[in-house]
Amino acid sequence: MAIKIFIDQGHNPVNPNAGAEAGGYREQDINYQVGIRLAGLLNSNPNFEARVSRPTPTTQLGNSTTTSLQARVYAANSWPADYFISLHCNYNDNPTYSGSEAYVYSAGSPAYDFATRILEGLHNQTGLANRGVMVTTSLFVLRRTSMPSTLIEMGYMSNPVDLNLLVNDPQSFARGIYNGILAYFGML
Repeated sequence: MAIKIFIDQGHNPVNPNAGAEAGGYREQDINYQVGIRLAGLLNSNPNFEARVSRPTPTTQLGNSTTTSLQARVYAANSWPADYFISLHCNYNDNPTYSGSEAYVYSAGSPAYDFATRILEGLHNQTGLANRGVMVTTSLFVLRRTSMPSTLIEMGYMSNPVDLNLLVNDPQSFARGIYNGILAYFGML
């Protein structure tokens, strides 16, 4: 039986719930590209079945930030997915901030271990710093999903090195996350 992984490409093509922008690039476009590539890697492995929240670059979920987030959670819960990954890019006014980090709902959970492996995979593939897994109860997609879930901030759009890699090599982020998933399941 295939392990079902729901990939949420964070944000929408237009508001509501559009993401960060930097250097003429939009977070939601990067999230979309990495998500499609990650789904391709997972779906080419018979151990996995992957679905994405945004199957096309113009897929718009919801008509408010709340309904956009609800649509993503509903799609994962109703499938039902075994694991949930929400893809994002970070932004900070300080352009020296760099690296990947993850958020989970609780420490000592399967999601925490899952996120830890994903960050290791990202670091090994992209060379970006592993900024660690953080626990938060404030994120709707982590609070309302009924399976182990993580929100991955793949890199900082405000950092020129991170942004260049995110824009020009989305495959390395997809491959890093995929390798982390394989490691989590002892398949690497």
